[in-house]
Amino acid sequence: MSRPGSRGMLRVLCVFAVFDAAWLLKAGMLFPHESSSREVKDLSGRWDFRADYSSNRKQGFERQWYKSRLALTGPVIDMPVPASYNDLTQDPALRDFIGWVWYEREVVVPARWVSDEGTRLVLRVGSAHYYSVVWVNGVKATEHEGGHLPFEVEIGSIIRKDPSLPCRITIAVNNTLTLSTLPPGTIQYMTDRTKYPDGYFVQNINFDFFNYAGIHRPVLLYTTPKAYIDDITVVTDFMDNTGRVKYNVLVQGAAEVALKVTLIDRDGHCVASSNESSGLLKVPDVKLWWPYLMHVNPGYLYSLEVRLLASDGRSTYEDVYTLPVGIRTVNVTKTQFLINNKPFYFHGVNKHEDADIRGKGFDWPLIVKDFNLMKWLGANSFRTSHYPYAEEILQMCDRHGIVVIDESPGVGIKDIRSYGNASLKHHLDVMDELVRRDKNHASVVMWSVANEPASEMGPAEHYFKTVIKHTKALDPTRPVTYVTASNYERDRGAPFVDVICVNSYMSWYHDPGHLEVIDIQLNTQFENWYGKYHKPIIQSEYGADAVAGLHIDPPAMFTEEYQKEVLLNYHRAFDQKRKHYVIGELIWNFADFMTAQGVLRVVGNKKGIFTRQRQPKAAAFILKDRYWKLANETGTLPPWTKYPCLFS
Repeated sequence: MSRPGSRGMLRVLCVFAVFDAAWLLKAGMLFPHESSSREVKDLSGRWDFRADYSSNRKQGFERQWYKSRLALTGPVIDMPVPASYNDLTQDPALRDFIGWVWYEREVVVPARWVSDEGTRLVLRVGSAHYYSVVWVNGVKATEHEGGHLPFEVEIGSIIRKDPSLPCRITIAVNNTLTLSTLPPGTIQYMTDRTKYPDGYFVQNINFDFFNYAGIHRPVLLYTTPKAYIDDITVVTDFMDNTGRVKYNVLVQGAAEVALKVTLIDRDGHCVASSNESSGLLKVPDVKLWWPYLMHVNPGYLYSLEVRLLASDGRSTYEDVYTLPVGIRTVNVTKTQFLINNKPFYFHGVNKHEDADIRGKGFDWPLIVKDFNLMKWLGANSFRTSHYPYAEEILQMCDRHGIVVIDESPGVGIKDIRSYGNASLKHHLDVMDELVRRDKNHASVVMWSVANEPASEMGPAEHYFKTVIKHTKALDPTRPVTYVTASNYERDRGAPFVDVICVNSYMSWYHDPGHLEVIDIQLNTQFENWYGKYHKPIIQSEYGADAVAGLHIDPPAMFTEEYQKEVLLNYHRAFDQKRKHYVIGELIWNFADFMTAQGVLRVVGNKKGIFTRQRQPKAAAFILKDRYWKLANETGTLPPWTKYPCLFS
């Protein structure tokens, strides 16, 4: 189990005045796009794999498996990357394995990448759960704590030591959760030898989804020139018919630089340009970025093309990077969430990166299917419950106008020991990484720093005050929240958030089977929260389990009929409050998903309105009817979208 090392109104207009001081991040995490100066090599595919089943899980380090080919130190199996390893064999020990696993692949690196000293060669891991150590040709290159977010390292100097060798990449990944990880967990050793074998332990968690592990997103090699564009930050606004794009470009590797910054519209026309590394671009006749179903032209993106010409005194380098930019504003009042100064109502879903066989592994067909289903539903938004999703998913949201509440992996913070200094430092580091990665996505309108923490505990007040304050300093342009299930009188973090997000499951976890109590209890919930904090409220989770194809009338729990009735009762309560201060409703969940085994779950959580295979339950049609009705009330839709039944 051990691992090496440890580790009122929000207005964008005001942000421009503090732009230079606010962005505290030291380095960039630009998504690896190919350009005339950059190349990308995707290492997705079959890797060699071995789990370290030794009693202390340290054998791989003790015997230095990274020093030679993995197959020379013991048996290996085939393992696809990206994918979770848990469901890919018939071995229950691997499905539930806790500890170090080892991946290896030999890569052919183009000769020109190696021979050109003016080329940076970067290895990027999109996501690995949860602690990773990377070697290249037996040389340690980097390590990283935390899943769900990318990390990278320059490896050109290692490869160039002996260009005749193939590039052998070894990645050790440990999925152990401790009190200071995100999400947190504990290891429990069972010492009663009348019940358990020697060395027996279990991983305890406080979250309701399967602890999938492995390399979940693509591993990439990419190049940049030695002098390169390291980061770009944009903040957008508009006044009357003129868009405003405040930008800042960070360059590394050269002292003398010349920049050309060009903003290009969808038709390829230049609409604004500059030769400065930071500045304000004014866009006449601006086309704003609008959410799906709120405008006839949702998801409009400009392209910010940055061209760098730099010199280090000996050589000249040219780098080109293009960043999609959506021009929009986000404001919050006591009763409304405003996008482009118009009220926005979240009618959407919670999701999981979860599917058969691949677990949390990145999968383009699944992503495209999910977006088609969300648009079919009339959903305009989702929350990345309960961790950051793949960058490619946010890019899809930008293009399609799907609004995102971007959530950190701060789920299951239930133990008072997880509010200590080590946990807090790691949480702040994770927020740094999350904001650095996602700050330029127009679709991301709010940060969520945690889900259902034990926020009634005394230490929670300092902890969340610090995390929320830190996140606002990183990005003053977006509201910050966390998702609560606590009592409104005892929640110690709510005073610091901009929007109250509440999870509640009336007639399911509370008063199970009693549909008649939903209306009164939900109204009481809303009145209590708003009466105390005077902030807009999102019902961030609600729902009920339903086993697809199980029918009983009158409705009984776990049937499709019961799930439908729960939704309909909630919707009646939402309609009483959404004209006042309720600004959104997000169903739990978009699709069924896997959980740890337990007496409360029958092969996973069945609260999805779609099955895990993305087939609709009856509740999906209830939501579709409601969401399209809401869209027709609040949006400005093209004619063909006003009657979705004609195009189903």
